[in-house]
Amino acid sequence: MERQERIPQTPPVIAPLGKDVLRVMWSVMIPAYNCSKYLPDTINSVLQQDLGEDRMQIEVIDDCSTDDDVEALVKSVGKGRVAYYCQKENVGSLRNFETCINRARGKYIHLLHGDDRVLPGYYAGIENEFNIFPEAGAIYSAWRTIDEHGDIVAERAEPTKDAAILEQSLLKLARLNLIQYVSITVKREVYEKVGSFYAARYGEDWLMWVTISKHFPIVFLPKTLAEYRLHNASITSDSLLTGEHFDDIKRIFSLTKPMLPPDRQEEVMLYARKDYAYYSLQVTSDVWHSVRRTKPVLKQVAKLLNFHVDKHVLKGIGYLLTWVVKDELKKLVGLKSKKPDNR
Repeated sequence: MERQERIPQTPPVIAPLGKDVLRVMWSVMIPAYNCSKYLPDTINSVLQQDLGEDRMQIEVIDDCSTDDDVEALVKSVGKGRVAYYCQKENVGSLRNFETCINRARGKYIHLLHGDDRVLPGYYAGIENEFNIFPEAGAIYSAWRTIDEHGDIVAERAEPTKDAAILEQSLLKLARLNLIQYVSITVKREVYEKVGSFYAARYGEDWLMWVTISKHFPIVFLPKTLAEYRLHNASITSDSLLTGEHFDDIKRIFSLTKPMLPPDRQEEVMLYARKDYAYYSLQVTSDVWHSVRRTKPVLKQVAKLLNFHVDKHVLKGIGYLLTWVVKDELKKLVGLKSKKPDNR
């Protein structure tokens, strides 16, 4: 059998389930790779609001983790309630998501990464909104960012109180990624129509939400019901350190643009490039202040200059390089001061 490419260039097909498959309302599919430190927290956040085996499938899909015995961990924490499936070989994040979706038996699929977690009321709240908005293809809640210790580091204040269909969702989501994996639930039939994640290792979720919004209404529930964990071992952190994310986002933008109305394409994509450049500039600054590593910062700067340039970007890069130069000079002076005096 021919080995599949790790990053599909076209959307992998999600086949409808056979008539003999026992269907349930919910599939909570937990893709995991070397996140055993956080996985118990993730599983417990689901079990605390378990709807029962007759209504909810809970399954960990392990991409051949090497940091722990994940199967034993799942059996211990899940106490028989959580199923476990391991890939035959490491297939990469996108193929692992594809496996999650294909194995899902629920009407609603929640891809809950093995280092994130949901807050009480997520599943009941999302299901209630699907009952109110049966035409919706996906529903997402407000979410917040936590660190490796579970402490809150960022939370968005939402101006509205009631759930509503996201108006002009295609244009809004093409301009700015408003959704985190942990916060969104998608109907299985939607994945069956648009396929699974593809094109890039970073930003593939952005492309998916845009694609869904082109075909289905998306509902936003302005209640914080999910927590996205940011830590140094995550795919996001790795991509941001190497600068690889700029190449991936360029690919995402090239696939997003044709989905937009012809008369709005240039305007929307210019906004998206500018906003992403500003975001990346802030992330680069955060990376510098947190790890003080010159090479990753210089890689980021080089990629950013090739991605989008304006006065704001140049000013930010100027400040950033000033910090880098000062730090390098301090290191140089420190090294010289440690040399023995041979006079």
